[in-house]
Amino acid sequence: MSPRAASGPRDLPPWLRAALTLALAAAGGGFFAWAGLPLPWMLGAMTATLLAAMRRAPLAAPDRLRGATVAVIGVMLGAGFSGDTLAHFGHWTLSLLGLLACVAISAGAVWLFLIRFGRMDPVTALFSAMPGGIVEMTEIGRQHGADEREIVLAHAARIVLVIALVALWFRVALGLEVRGVAPLNGGETGALDIAILLACGVAGGFLGLRLGLPAPTFLGPMILSAAAHVTGLTEGSPPSWLVICAQVILGAIIGCRFLGVAPREVLRAFALSLGATLIMLAVALGFALGLHRVLGQSAEQVLLAYAPGGLTEMSLVALSMGADVAYIATHHLVRVITLLATAGSLLGWIARQLRDQQASPSSER
Repeated sequence: MSPRAASGPRDLPPWLRAALTLALAAAGGGFFAWAGLPLPWMLGAMTATLLAAMRRAPLAAPDRLRGATVAVIGVMLGAGFSGDTLAHFGHWTLSLLGLLACVAISAGAVWLFLIRFGRMDPVTALFSAMPGGIVEMTEIGRQHGADEREIVLAHAARIVLVIALVALWFRVALGLEVRGVAPLNGGETGALDIAILLACGVAGGFLGLRLGLPAPTFLGPMILSAAAHVTGLTEGSPPSWLVICAQVILGAIIGCRFLGVAPREVLRAFALSLGATLIMLAVALGFALGLHRVLGQSAEQVLLAYAPGGLTEMSLVALSMGADVAYIATHHLVRVITLLATAGSLLGWIARQLRDQQASPSSER
């Protein structure tokens, strides 16, 4: 059964289950906000739907809202770019190279961890260890004979844990506030600004799909919004209530990834992913401290840029912290594009070598 399969009473129509899911997610976000927990609207929604999914509640992921949701987030992240951003790109070269080294080291360490402690076959462990897109890694892994269910669970659990651990780390260890919404600029958002931002979201989504960009409904709006802000066309950003709605919907979708999965499997996936995530975050922290010493860059900013979460989710975490959105989003974008560009060639070649090594002992017998 697919991890996204619906569970619960069959007499409830899909739209009603999706509505119940959103209501539960909003309640979870509201509770986290009331309790003063970090990143409340997304983490609260994610936690509530995840727990309900484990109880086999009649939920359904509001997938039809995902495109509009990530477009809103993309437009808001684009508002974090300014005319000064382009001047900073040249200073990010060493940081971007360090990111690629960090990904290679952490993915290699997690690959060994998943084989040793998760008892995964090498090919499944390979695509489970890569911090790339969950859909792309699952599909390419399936093409090379990997267990796609294990890959889905590994990536879904990783995204949940990275968001939670990073938010808790900044709150508990560093004493920094991780709010649900943080303002990007001081500009007022008037009717013209809203029209421009809406155009960026709609046109950007079509542009991203037409150009075949990864995460097209996210990157397209972000690129157009960034262009509008860099050129001074607008200084506005989406209203906070709309961003809160986007966080709730995104949290609900993430939590619903575990629908139809037995609680024992979910707990195993999280236990295994906890070890893998701690390895990745430890490597990222090491690089962050190193770049801070060598280049004087903010260790907190580098850690957010190197943390192996989803592109949309980690950009939203950075946004909620009032961090340098342009710097962090650019690094996550480079990571995702690099992994997608090498998934079919380099990772495919490695997978074939691993598969041949697995087959050779049996053939000699």
